[in-house]
Amino acid sequence: MAKRVSALDGQVRALGAKMGEWNDMAVAFGYPNDPHLEHDAIRETVGTWDASSLTKIRVRGPAALSAIDYLVTRDMSKIYIGKAGYCPILKDDGHFCDDGYIYRIAEDEFLVVSSIGPALELLEEYARARNLSVERDEDLHVITVQGPKSVELLDAHTGANLYDLVFCHHMNSTLFGKNTLISRTGYSGERGYEIFLPADEAVSVWQELMHYGQPLGLRPISFGGLEMVHIESGLMAYGAEATEENTPWEVGLGWAVSRSKGEFRGKQALFALEGKEKVKLFGVIAEYHDVVEHGAELSIDGELVGHVTTPAYSRRLGKSLALVHLIPSAARDGTALELSGPMVQCRAKAARIPFVDPERNRLRAM
Repeated sequence: MAKRVSALDGQVRALGAKMGEWNDMAVAFGYPNDPHLEHDAIRETVGTWDASSLTKIRVRGPAALSAIDYLVTRDMSKIYIGKAGYCPILKDDGHFCDDGYIYRIAEDEFLVVSSIGPALELLEEYARARNLSVERDEDLHVITVQGPKSVELLDAHTGANLYDLVFCHHMNSTLFGKNTLISRTGYSGERGYEIFLPADEAVSVWQELMHYGQPLGLRPISFGGLEMVHIESGLMAYGAEATEENTPWEVGLGWAVSRSKGEFRGKQALFALEGKEKVKLFGVIAEYHDVVEHGAELSIDGELVGHVTTPAYSRRLGKSLALVHLIPSAARDGTALELSGPMVQCRAKAARIPFVDPERNRLRAM
């Protein structure tokens, strides 16, 4: 049984959610509707979900910047107050162990919002004998609002002009009269926002979003609906597309590695592994009418060249899609593949990701 409980647990269950566990918290794995409708809402109107299961860590003190900079691969001195950055977190051997967004709140304060890995433990280890406070913030809740109408919904009820808030920036503002931090980030590939607020205000804001979002087509989003969106948008999930077997070079995150900053965890090993990638994160389009299987093997003329990491069927595209790991020689657009799982065997074709909006214009729209 999950040990952590969201303040929004009752609200989500009241909508009929089928609950599962992620990061030691019960979350909505599905709602009593066609999940393709959730997919459509994120792409066409607006969708919202409780993202409070993420790990939230407050890092404060004179050594905050040095701690954050050593933890991640990016040059965090370039993340100024009011900006956020996506950051891989590595083991000493240069392979993944976590990831997340890091928000600069003040000169000596950062908010780390990480996945299911050991970011908290690594920061606590660094903090020993240093002028640094590292605290997990279980009171802080996160409501994410994603889709082209997200700005219309939120801006009408904030004390700031959200139309001017650019991607990967955040601001303190009111929302429905409550003090919040609103960030233009999210996990959808669409324009969207994440709302950070205390537990005792989460239910009120959630209810207001449900009320004012309905005329705009808002739907609550489950893991099932979100999975289709993140595959179409080519968004990596730690634990699936990136594991402790992978380096940033293998999953298309070389852009998030600084070549000019000082030491960071795993730096020497990481650069020693550059050019020695065993796999590449890529996409496939399967000649199948439904979802193919997690872990299905991919081969060329009987030779194993990769496997499916996360599959989904996109009704919007009319295609069976998957994110996959392929050996580098097979990771070319149009490569013909055979897909084989316990229940599904079919032909497939390698395809570049993202499958939709390859220039990320929706994400960064003004």
